[in-house]
Amino acid sequence: MEANTRWVALTAVAPIAWGANYFVTHAFLPADHPLYGAALRALPAGLVLLALCRRRPHGVWWGRSAVLGLLNVSVFFVLVFVASQLLPTSVASTVMAVSPLIMMLAAWLLVAERPGVAHLAGAAIGLGGVCLMLLGGAGGISVPGVLASAAAVLASSFGHVLAKRWNTSAADAGVLASTAWQLTAGGLLLLPVAVAVEGPPPPMSPSAFLAYCYVGLVATALAFVVWFAGLRRLPAGTVGLIGLLNPVTGVLLGTAVAGEVLTGRQLCGLALALSGVALGRPSGKVRQPGFPDRAATGRADLPRRTAGRP
Repeated sequence: MEANTRWVALTAVAPIAWGANYFVTHAFLPADHPLYGAALRALPAGLVLLALCRRRPHGVWWGRSAVLGLLNVSVFFVLVFVASQLLPTSVASTVMAVSPLIMMLAAWLLVAERPGVAHLAGAAIGLGGVCLMLLGGAGGISVPGVLASAAAVLASSFGHVLAKRWNTSAADAGVLASTAWQLTAGGLLLLPVAVAVEGPPPPMSPSAFLAYCYVGLVATALAFVVWFAGLRRLPAGTVGLIGLLNPVTGVLLGTAVAGEVLTGRQLCGLALALSGVALGRPSGKVRQPGFPDRAATGRADLPRRTAGRP
């Protein structure tokens, strides 16, 4: 129980960092360069993690890194950048609240992880809470921005569950290495497209440089490592519900820093969203079905050589 609580707390770093990322992107990064914005977020983070793990992809991980890089990085980062520029911070992060339900469905289909009653109840309560936050906020809502945010949820939810499946298989690469590979792959996929579509890179002001440091090192390198580590050790439904801290952070930050109005309805929505996170917290030791507890062996980051489902 205590170990699970620690993993929940560590995993929560990711959605909190992502919730703050909406404000940083909206306030400090150039709005007319979404492809460069995504590439400059992904590639430096991937290279930093590559320097730390000092491992290249091997075997099936060349293809897997490309697929995960496309879903979790290239497509996701561009859509999040667009949503961050078109929507208020609170609204952009709130739309992401549908991710727990999408992740539960994807986990059921891809890794045969049936959602429990507590997870479904937490998702329903949390989604109701974020709907209150969305409907209770002030300011106009951009339909293209909402669609971009919803598409980002769909792409990343399936990408995250694929990462969970492949990181608990016989060809497991380890969290640090697989995160480094997909971030680097996603950044390399984005860079030539950015050059072709957007031309020269945007000018880099001191504030933009610091913003890129945050989105690259904190909201990407650190956040993705702890998020995928949580996906390995906790049920996908639990991790999805922890993701509700993303809109909670976005609403609070938008109110405190960006001057957005927090209404009574949004306060009720915050309470419901946090209740949904609490409902999804695991009550006992969690092990991935069909695989031994690798933490006990001290070999969590070594490739597995035994046969298993890919």
